[in-house]
Amino acid sequence: MLTDSPALALDASGSATVRRWAGFAMMCVGMFMAILDIQVVATSLPTIQHALGMAPDQMSWIQTAYLTAEVIAIPLTGVLTRLMTMRGLFVVSVTIFTVASGGCAASNSFTTLIAWRILQGFSGGTLIPAVFSAVILLFPLRGQALATTVAGLLAVLAPTVGPVVGGWITTTYSWHWLFLINVAPGVLCAIGAALLLPAETAEGRAARGLHPVALILMAVCLAALEIALKDAPHRGWASPEVAGLLAVSAGAAALFAWQALRSDHPVVDLRTLADPTFAVSCLLSFVFGIGLFGSVYLMPVFLAGVRGHNALEIGRIMLVTGVAQLVAAPIAVALERRIDARIMVGAGFALFGLGVALSAFQTPDTDFQGMLWPQIIRGLAIMFCLLPPTRLALGALAPEKVPGASGLFNLTRNLGGAIGLALIDTVIYGRAPVHARAIEARLQAGDAPTAKLVGIPLDMFAGHVGPISPEIREMLTPMVGRVALVQAINDAWALVAILTFAALLAAPWLRRPPESAI
Repeated sequence: MLTDSPALALDASGSATVRRWAGFAMMCVGMFMAILDIQVVATSLPTIQHALGMAPDQMSWIQTAYLTAEVIAIPLTGVLTRLMTMRGLFVVSVTIFTVASGGCAASNSFTTLIAWRILQGFSGGTLIPAVFSAVILLFPLRGQALATTVAGLLAVLAPTVGPVVGGWITTTYSWHWLFLINVAPGVLCAIGAALLLPAETAEGRAARGLHPVALILMAVCLAALEIALKDAPHRGWASPEVAGLLAVSAGAAALFAWQALRSDHPVVDLRTLADPTFAVSCLLSFVFGIGLFGSVYLMPVFLAGVRGHNALEIGRIMLVTGVAQLVAAPIAVALERRIDARIMVGAGFALFGLGVALSAFQTPDTDFQGMLWPQIIRGLAIMFCLLPPTRLALGALAPEKVPGASGLFNLTRNLGGAIGLALIDTVIYGRAPVHARAIEARLQAGDAPTAKLVGIPLDMFAGHVGPISPEIREMLTPMVGRVALVQAINDAWALVAILTFAALLAAPWLRRPPESAI
């Protein structure tokens, strides 16, 4: 497959050169920066809000602006790669990302910061699928497993180490350094990629794929969906604002799909989904996005809201997952060439589901020790959930289809994360009051185990049956709320576990591509 692409032809021995690996390393660092940026900024939103004098309801837009621009850019990677070449797109994107990072650090108002975050998110969005395209386009078969593992490890490691990096920066320096840390690596990546990645010939005809109407429809669809998912847990899924945004997103999606399927040069080639293996791999990527981003989100919610840990302490606890990923990575590479991909996918999702399910039994006293094994299990499983679907999705495609397919494949993971977080917040905000009422009812019935769980001294509770006085209710409200929050978080963990286990039903539909096709 690779030798059919003259611009990226390999040397006569079929092995990737050191220069090629070095260029790929520059791309991986750029991708790592883009993913890490989301997490490190998330830890310091209150600090940025206070520094810029922002209203509380404006704070979430710091992240929403980035994520909305990112999710619009990801599916454009294919047509932009053909138009600018892989090297050209990466160099331009990482340069813009670096400049935008400096602009964010220099911002002195909400409007200025949001403008730079949109530019930062759009440029960062193309970096992720570009790296996974490079795996197939730069390397022969025997090097693709290692390249996919390196890229995948960095892609999933960034959300894990993000909280500790963000917490440390905020505690030690100022919020400006959350953005300034991107500048030096960004300059290095831009120069390194320009010098090390192979030169290619741009396809001028790719500009025909940039249909203005299609671009507008895609942007409206994804932006409306992203904003609706952000607001749904608080406003309600049936609220006029959220329902209207979802309707606009669905309408734009339908028109975009109709246009894309009729066009000879679509912005995003949806016809790739006709390949069953690619479609199933995208489904697995979507579910994996729910689990990956959901677990990275739920742990800080619990550790901060229930246990009272700060960002740095939360980051240190969550490093367990990162260490487990590092341990599992070489094992995944070794097994990927020896074991049927469907078995690896099944084992990976089963193990990840188990790690998620074990977290659904937390108590108000759960801390590092109680989270240790669930984190280890999830960390060991992550590469098995990422590596085989990625290789199966992109490995058998023609070289010219890989960049666009990579954008579509990575978009499913990001959309899975966005939809998963909205579902998780809906469960937490919806179930916590239900659990609180149930706990209060059990306390009124004189249930001693519930009193012990809430933290009421048994000698104080002994013999109490009936309504709770206003004075005692005032004292118990935060204690009951804390336990209710734990139980609602457990419900969210259980939902993610069920979805992960359900993904196992799709594994048998995967087909391993012929060796010659990869």
